[in-house]
Amino acid sequence: MSAARVNSEHHGGSRNFTSDAAQFISDEALVAGAKMGHGRFFDELHERHRERMFWVAHRITRHREDAQDAVQESFLSAYVHLKKFDERARFSTWLTRIAINAALMKIRKNRVSREVGVEAAHAVELSNSVPNPEAICARSERKAALREAIAKLRPALRIVVELYDLQECSLQETAEALGISLAATKGRLFHARAALRRTAKLKAAAR
Repeated sequence: MSAARVNSEHHGGSRNFTSDAAQFISDEALVAGAKMGHGRFFDELHERHRERMFWVAHRITRHREDAQDAVQESFLSAYVHLKKFDERARFSTWLTRIAINAALMKIRKNRVSREVGVEAAHAVELSNSVPNPEAICARSERKAALREAIAKLRPALRIVVELYDLQECSLQETAEALGISLAATKGRLFHARAALRRTAKLKAAAR
C-alpha cells in the first residue's frame, strides 16, 4: 500500500500501492480509506499494528495461542465497528483498548473453566474427606465480591486493576499496554484502589 494508491483509490486512479511507500501513509488516511470500503487500507492497518497488538495480548494472557486468538478477534471487531470510530482518539489507542478487552475476556473464560474444575475437585474431596466447607465458601465469596467490585469501576480504572493486580503486569507493562504515561498509570491505580476500599467499607458497614 502506498501514497500513490491512497490517492488513486480516492480519485478513481489505477496505480498500485507499494509496501515501501505505505510507511508514509498516516493511520488517519488509512482509516478514512477503509471506511470507504477499500479493503487494502485495512490490510495495511493490520500489518502495521498486529505485532503491537500481539505484544499487548500476550502480556495479559501469558499464552501464545490465546494472544493470537485475541488479536484475531480484535481486528475482526475493529473491522466490523470501524465506522463507529470517531477519530477523537488515535486509531492505535482505540485498537489497543479492543485488544486489551479481548485478552481479558480470554482470561475470564479460562478462569471460569478453571473454577469449574476446582469446584469439581472440591466435590471429590468432600466425598473422600471432610474439608472445611465454610472456609471454601468464604474464599469463594471473597473472590466473587472482589470481582464484582472491580467490574463496577469505571473502565479506565478497571483495566488498570485487571492488568496490574490480577494479571500481575508491571507498572511499566501496564502503562505501555494502555498507551499512557507511568505517572498516569500510578494515578489510576491509586484511584482504583481507593474506590475498592470505599466499596469494601460500605459493604462491611451494611452487615
